[in-house]
Amino acid sequence: MNVLARLWERIAGSQPLPPAWVVGLTALAALIVVLNTGCWRLAGKVITIAHEGGHALVSLLSGRRLDGIRLHADSSGVTYSRGKRTGPGLVLTAAAGYVMPSLLGVGAAALLAARHETAMLWLGLVLLAATFLAVRNVFGALAVLVTAGAVFVVSDYAPAAAQAGFAYLAAWFLLFGGLRPVLELARSRHRRRSVTSGSDADQLAQLTGVAAGVWVTLFALVVLVALALGATLLAPDVSWLKIG
Repeated sequence: MNVLARLWERIAGSQPLPPAWVVGLTALAALIVVLNTGCWRLAGKVITIAHEGGHALVSLLSGRRLDGIRLHADSSGVTYSRGKRTGPGLVLTAAAGYVMPSLLGVGAAALLAARHETAMLWLGLVLLAATFLAVRNVFGALAVLVTAGAVFVVSDYAPAAAQAGFAYLAAWFLLFGGLRPVLELARSRHRRRSVTSGSDADQLAQLTGVAAGVWVTLFALVVLVALALGATLLAPDVSWLKIG
């Protein structure tokens, strides 16, 4: 019980906010990773995990039966669930994927703003563990394990300064990284005009009768608002610069 009590105290405890330069540097680093094609090819799989995890989580919350998640090397993925073929549960499940990384980024930013970086890292581990249990292919399992392993090593063995840097980098990456797939979806739809591709937006159009382009616009609005809110939460306090 003493071990569990100490672990809970560590997770629930608060940590000091990092210097402003750490916040700015991690934001810049995350933005570079998202914009650089080579870095994104590897790091973007974390966004795919969050995307498919969003489908899976909402499918369960809406009463559907989750059959599993498959993650692929090309950063694509698919989530299988069973239940009614129409209705709000299926609509919410289909809509959750593209917005989930950004929503997770806002949640991470809120925890960091409240000085709970350790809780943020451990919550990430819990979500990754739950996702791992739902994965049904080898590559997907390896991708989740590598991601969870990195988070565990940092949260359990790294010094406080490194934990803070990693936590802020992860939050910024979710916020910036959540925007790139939406922009790529919008660009691909513009190139193909009205051709149906089977994307989440196309599925939502079939389910609701609302045009796929409207859903893409809605995704973009959600991730942009999330980015603005997350950045506000993560931004260092510069009130001391005010004069008068």
